[in-house]
Amino acid sequence: MPFKVIKYVIKISILISALGMMALLAIHFYVNKSTSNLIIDDIEVIDIEKRQTGLILGAYVRNDGQLSNMFEDRVNTAIALYKAGKIEKILISGDHGTTDYDEVNAARKFILSKGVKAEDVFLDHAGFDTYDSLYRAKHIFEVEDIYVITQNFHLPRAVYIAKSLGIDAKGAAADRREYLGIKYNYLREIPANGKAFLNVVFKSKSTYLGEAIPITGDSKKSWDQL
Repeated sequence: MPFKVIKYVIKISILISALGMMALLAIHFYVNKSTSNLIIDDIEVIDIEKRQTGLILGAYVRNDGQLSNMFEDRVNTAIALYKAGKIEKILISGDHGTTDYDEVNAARKFILSKGVKAEDVFLDHAGFDTYDSLYRAKHIFEVEDIYVITQNFHLPRAVYIAKSLGIDAKGAAADRREYLGIKYNYLREIPANGKAFLNVVFKSKSTYLGEAIPITGDSKKSWDQL
């Protein structure tokens, strides 16, 4: 191949890459800007509104069943909202794709140990990513209005997806400590927001659907371990 052709191909490749990065940054800015007024940083504020459901987005669980720091903080934030009367139900959405790894039941056990009523705790075993969790919250659990509960870096994307799916959503920040590698999490949100934007534009469906389990019904229908 002639050198001029190679040089031309390289220039085009660089241009396409630059345009792609600019598009990702524009989407990232849009997602953050469009949700900035829907995120509550301090759930201790006494006059925050009451909502039907608190949706806990899953995170890593250790081999011994102990919740990672981020996940434990999300769960404790949901418990605080519940005990303050700001949410009626708790929906735990996470990865339970194998018998050896189970985010939702680990969180359920933790929540029940803190005095939350079993009938108010619902489990979504197929929340394999943020879009799936919100899609299933809408179409399987039929939630009407929610607090999405996760860390600040994650909330703009989660709330953006929820609103795009027609859920009346606000975000409740679960940042209760400093987290190792948090700068990486913020950087990772740039491509993740791009993916979320495409999911919304193309009206993607969740990987797994199934029978409806209304959040207003029997929570035990969503359980697989008693």
